[in-house]
Order: sequence, then structure tokens, then C-alpha cells
Amino acid sequence: MHDPEFFDQGDLVAVLTTQPLDRLLDYKAPEGGCFRGAFVEVPLGPRKVMGVVWGPGQGDFDRSKIRSVIRVLDVAPMRDEMRSFLGRAADYTLTPMSAMLRLATRAPGLGDPQSMRKIFRLGEGEPERQTDARRRVLEVLREYGGLSFTLKELADMAGVTSPVVKGLVKQGVVREEDSPRDLPYPHLNPDLPSKDLSADQADAAEILRTGLQSGKYGTTLLKGVTGSGKTEVYLEAVAECLRQGKQALVLLPEIALTAEFLTRVEARFGARPAEWHSGVTITERRRLWRMVGQGDAQLVVGARSSLFLPFRHLGLIIVDEEHDTSYKQEDGVTYNARDMAVLRSAICGARVVLASATPSLESWANADAGKYDKIELTSRFGASVMPDMRAIDMRAEKMPASTWISPTLRQAVEDRRAKGEQSLLFINRRGYAPVTLCRACGQQIGCDHCDARMVEHRFLKRLMCHQCGETKPMPDACPSCEVEGKLAPVGPGIERLAEEALEAFPDANIATLSSDMFGSARALKAKIEEIAEGDADIIIGTQLVAKGHNFPNLTLVGVIDADLGLQGSDLRAAERTFQLMRQVAGRAGRAEKPGQALLQTFQPEHPVIRAILSGDENGFWSAEAAERQAAGVPPYGRMAGIVLSGPDVAAVFDLGNAMARNDGPLRQIGAQVYGPAPAPIARIRGRHRVRLLVKADKGAPIQEAIARWIAPLRLTGDLRLNVDIDPQSFL
Repeated sequence: MHDPEFFDQGDLVAVLTTQPLDRLLDYKAPEGGCFRGAFVEVPLGPRKVMGVVWGPGQGDFDRSKIRSVIRVLDVAPMRDEMRSFLGRAADYTLTPMSAMLRLATRAPGLGDPQSMRKIFRLGEGEPERQTDARRRVLEVLREYGGLSFTLKELADMAGVTSPVVKGLVKQGVVREEDSPRDLPYPHLNPDLPSKDLSADQADAAEILRTGLQSGKYGTTLLKGVTGSGKTEVYLEAVAECLRQGKQALVLLPEIALTAEFLTRVEARFGARPAEWHSGVTITERRRLWRMVGQGDAQLVVGARSSLFLPFRHLGLIIVDEEHDTSYKQEDGVTYNARDMAVLRSAICGARVVLASATPSLESWANADAGKYDKIELTSRFGASVMPDMRAIDMRAEKMPASTWISPTLRQAVEDRRAKGEQSLLFINRRGYAPVTLCRACGQQIGCDHCDARMVEHRFLKRLMCHQCGETKPMPDACPSCEVEGKLAPVGPGIERLAEEALEAFPDANIATLSSDMFGSARALKAKIEEIAEGDADIIIGTQLVAKGHNFPNLTLVGVIDADLGLQGSDLRAAERTFQLMRQVAGRAGRAEKPGQALLQTFQPEHPVIRAILSGDENGFWSAEAAERQAAGVPPYGRMAGIVLSGPDVAAVFDLGNAMARNDGPLRQIGAQVYGPAPAPIARIRGRHRVRLLVKADKGAPIQEAIARWIAPLRLTGDLRLNVDIDPQSFL
């Protein structure tokens, strides 16, 4: 590769800053010059801000007034392929480049000079006297394996004061060391022995290895029934990538999955990979960002934002559970990490593996059309077999009012407990009850700032809005009619189900798993590990449990309300219900013991429920694809959502109506505009929300047309406009 463009001292350079400006700014190159892609500090008004040298300056400004770059930061320059990726991602999502650069520099302190610092890591032995505070410090150090912490980070994460840590240092239980601020990550050895693979797995791994050896871009859909060993297969692709001296990225949908996964990676390669997610300390984030840019981090395991790390030689991206909706970023820059992984790989000639037992219809359609390669693993690894799946017809069950566990499901749980096996009761709702109703006046308690009902969280003794996060104490009297003692929960939530389970199985050990019931990711991970080791007879869980956890002793899954996702106008409702039910059912019988999944439903004849029970996945996808094709909706058409919001509902609608009337750029590409209409959740945090939906043919240049459509708009006052290309949610 040739050297990127170099600018001598005094040459004009164009700098993209992280500030919300819609253009590049001209500066003079500093003493010693700088390369294109250099990270720099520049003056902007009275402040110093960070930016990247994007190319030569425009020179259309009085040169005598142009200021100089203050300094070049001591980090690897941004590579041309990364600049191209940010530019194309910005064009696709209609996002300002400054916002894309902020995504790509989310590591505080990048401009800090390298220096020595005190770090703390696990030492030898146990403390002379064990206390709760000391135990918490050691738990943090053990959980994060080889990672080191500053004194403040370790004390904060353990919830202790710094003298507790220093006391452990005196005893040698914690080591205090001088260290350069940012060290390379330990070397991963791809030639350590792998687990024994089945014939299916070995064939799949060989196909992935061959793709990597080609050195060319390609995307492969790795579809395998739950428990078929997809992880072991794609870790062999990671091994091949590391042998070639390239870097690999594994995206996971849920932070709670990382603990088990990191253990598997360490067992396969002899060291822990780098981690990037919200639970990682600022110090570790800065270290990872720098080391990735220098090529000193071979493998990163991370959340969706790790796609924007400055990889030096990216060879492979794995998107695990690629169908998961958490890959879509819904606020700020709206992007889908699965699609961006494909874009980034295409630019730098890397391979992509999309792994899932229940792929998204988009990926299924791309594989069906030959755009993606496809590998199928059809049998579970080892002795385990797919669970027996059956419906419980709730119309035939005799149940008291306000109960949710049917007699048939209750008996099945009892049978498993008698054998010493675990059962999972699954409900797709957090909290105690989705609605709190006054039986005196009929009023439902709503959020003061949103058009959403408040959900009772009995463990917290509070009502919570799942839109804006607002909470308030559970009142004794109705806020509307002020009658006391008449407030009643309507419909089941996870806490209410847990309460019913305690009544039904009073001597059982019941564990409840929901993302909003744990104060930290660490506490949640610890609970999942305890359950996997058998520390529960009955698990009550929300969507969180569908995401790849392995509970070896779990043999029964009961789905409380299989019909829930089939309601509503979401075009992906059937697809999501199908995926979720198959994923949840897949938690059962993952070891030697056979599993069973029972779905409580009032609609056993519904096509989606029938497809779930029969296991006719291809039949379901083909029917779903045909329906979407006939309607011209994704993945066989293009869609974009426009959400307008503001404190004055009339002003928001006026803007929406004006946009709908002046839709010339959209008509030119044959697109249709629906709306404006109130969004299903019409008010959040006091802001009224109005939606327009743009629908166009598959090949239509929808981004370019929308850009021309909204360019003349001048948003006055507190009006905001948000464009969501390829919306996943229609709320």
C-alpha cells in the first residue's frame, strides 16, 4: 500500500471534527506536517476539539485568518477504508459525518500522552480475614480475568473505598504494578487443539476456512438449530483468520452473554480476547481503541458499536444471533449492525458470518437469491435432540380468573421437578402487570410525560414507564377519582407470574431473569451462571433468556402467552413470534436429557403457531416471503420512517402536513408517503410524536430522494426530525 497523502507544515488541510457542523474546516498543517487520516487537536472558537485530517483544504477562506492544527495525536491514523466506511454509512443512514466520527471515537482520553500509571490486578492467595467488601473486590478481579484496573475503577466497580483495595495489596492478594497506560492484549494461539467437531461441524468449518483463504469479501449465513454447535464452527473461522495475521470481530446481541462466551474463547485460544461494551471501564476502552488501531488486539468481542473501532487489518466479522433486534440502534445514529457489518467487510475485503437458528427474513432472502452463501447444521451436537413441541389449547383449560399457568403446564413442571430437572416459564413482558386499572372509574394509570401505560414493578414498589424510564411510587388511591383500594393489575408481567409460581410451587427454588431486575451487568451474569450450575428448579424469564444461554439441566419450556406477538400492525410480528418461540424452545434439552416445549395459545390453528410446532421452517419463510413480496415491503421493497416531534402538537402536525404536500422528490422515484399520523406511542418525555412512512421499490434511490425532500426544511423552535432507514420498530 502506498503512503496516504502527506501535508507539509503550513499546507491547508480539511479537518472533520466531532462537533455538530455540516462541513469540513480548513486549518494549516502543524510543525512536522501530518498525514491524511491523522487524528488532530484543532482550535474551534475558544475551545480545543478533536478531528481527523480528511484531505487537502478548500482554500476558499482568507488564508491569513486560518489557524493551525494544535497537534497530531499519538494514535494510529484513520485508514482510508475506515473513512470510506463512515462516509458510506452516513449516506445510507442519512446521518451527518460529525455524528459518524463521534461513533468512531467513543474512547475518552485518546489525546492523553502515554505515561506510567498504577494498576491493580489479582495476586495470590486469600485475605487473612474475609469481609464482604474484600470479597466484592476479588469477585470483580476474577470475573474480568486478565484485565487490570486503576484504583478508582476497581473501587467503584466493587462498591468499596480505596483503603479496602490497598489493604488487600499489603497482603499480596491484589498486586499493584507500574504499567504503561495502554498495553497490547495477550497473544491468542489459533493452533491450540479445538473441541472434537461432528462431521456436520467439521464440513461447515472447512467451508468457512476456504472462504477466508480466498482473501475476498463474502457473506455466509450459518443457520443451525439451537444447540447444533454454531459457536464451535465459527471459532474455527476465527482461528483461520488469526493464522493469517488478521483481526476478527465477534458481535453479540446481549452483554449478559459475554461471560460464557469469553470462557469458551479462552479455552480455545489460551487467552481472553478484548471486550467492547457498556460494562467495560473507560481506561480499558481507551486501551482497546488504541491497540485495535495498532494491530495489537487480535480478536474483539463486543456490542454493535464495536463495528466502528479502527481495525488495522480486519479479516472476519461474526454476527451471532444475527436476527436479534438489539443490533438495531434506535436513537442517535439509527443503523443496523448486521447490515453495517456487511458494508464494512465489503469495503475492506473481509468475510462475514451471520449465525442464527432463526435468521431474519432479510438474510434468508439474500441467501435464497444467492447473494449470501448458506451453511446449515441440521442436528444438535452430541446426544441432545430437538425438544418435542406442543400447543396447550387455552380454550379447553379450566382456570381460575387472573391465573396464567394452565393445569397442563403445572403438571408438566411438577413432573420435571420430580426428576430433579429445571423448567423455564417464559413471558414476553417485564414488570408485574402491563396495565394498572382503577376498578372504580376505569382509568388506567399513564405516564405524565408519555402516551404509555405505566407498568407496575412490585419488587421495586414503583410504577415505571418503559418508554422514558420515569418512575413513581405505587399510589394507594386512584390519581383520577381518588378512591382508595380499587387499583388492580391487569394482564401478566414477569413479577406477577413469579408470584403465581410461588403459590403453585411453594417449596420450589424459583429464579427470575429480567434485564431490569439487576443493578449491573455483572449481577445478571452471576445469576445466569448460578442457574446454569443448577441453582433453581424453575426459571421465570423474559426475552433475555432466549439469547443463547445454555442451561444443561433445563428440560421443559412453558410459553405463557404465545399469542402476544401476533397482535398489532408490525409487518415483522409473525417473523418475530416465530423466531422468539423457536429460540425459547431451543433452551430445552441441550444436554443428554430430552426436552419439551409447551406453548399456551388461544389460537392453535394460527399459521405461525402451526409452523412453530411442525418445525416446517422453510414453509414458514416461503409463505412469509410471498406475503411481503406481494405487499412490496422489506426485504422486497424499501421503507423509511420519519418521526417528527415537539412540545406543540399542532406545530408538529403542520410540519408533517407540509412535508406530505411537498413530496416531489419522492414522487420522482415512484415512492409513496403515508401520513402524517400520530405515532403508536404519541408522546414521550412530553414531546408529541408524528410519523410519516415512505415506501419505495427495492431498487429506488430512497436516501437520495429523502435527502432532497428534507433539505429545504427549516426546523424552528423545538421541532425535531429523525429519519430511520429500514425501520425495525414502528412505535
